Amino acid sequence: MSDFLTEMAETSLLRARSAREGARVTGLQSRAASRPPPSPLALAPEGFDVIAEAKLASPSEGRITEGGEERVAELAAEYVSGGAAAISILTEESRFLGSLDHLAAVAAGTSVPVMRKDFLVDTIQVLEARAAGASGVLLIARLLPGELLVEMTDLTLDLGMFALIEIFDRSDLETAVRVFDREVLVGVNCRDLASLEVDFGRLGELAPHLPDHLPAVAESGLTEPIHAAEVAASGYRMALIGSSLASAEKPGQELAAYLASGRNRLERS
Repeated sequence: MSDFLTEMAETSLLRARSAREGARVTGLQSRAASRPPPSPLALAPEGFDVIAEAKLASPSEGRITEGGEERVAELAAEYVSGGAAAISILTEESRFLGSLDHLAAVAAGTSVPVMRKDFLVDTIQVLEARAAGASGVLLIARLLPGELLVEMTDLTLDLGMFALIEIFDRSDLETAVRVFDREVLVGVNCRDLASLEVDFGRLGELAPHLPDHLPAVAESGLTEPIHAAEVAASGYRMALIGSSLASAEKPGQELAAYLASGRNRLERS
């Protein structure tokens, strides 16, 4: 790891240590266990779905949309109307202006599953997500070497949530294979989180190497609906789309256009 990803891992570790102070672990375990069951992630029979991301900012683009928690909730409502299979909520504060409070507010207001997107490095952060109402979490393989990826994946599934396992390259794929015997989603991020550079072609290059029995998710780099058709043609079952939706004048309609593009491509296959 280097650069941006290292920075995020270090700040995430500090947040995890803070969360472990005092008796907070026991409290989180209790809150997570007492929550109503997570909303299930249901994939549409049309063969292509979108996880729509409500975000205020990103390191590569700066401010994407104005506002705070209310704006995140507005975006989430638009995404529900547009047909999102799930809603991704950034909870990283320093570079994405996110918050667990944003996640809790959205999860309380919708039956669509909500995913915590962050740079998680500790099991306590999975408990935080469930306690806040999350139905899923993003787990970045490059941040979770060895048994830690297995441990965090198993905890996520034990809590009834879905896990999106994110990779960037073949090396990450070798790490992630440890959990491919579980029911997880496999995401390929074409934005290298070390350099923040986007290589859309990476989605096509890695597609043949992904496990056939698990839904594949194309992440980042989708900036117009035609891109949904392209990744669907490469075998991706879903796409995680953020900035282009959050910055759209009519996010729900834009999301619907992505879905139509991906599904129409599959109908022609």
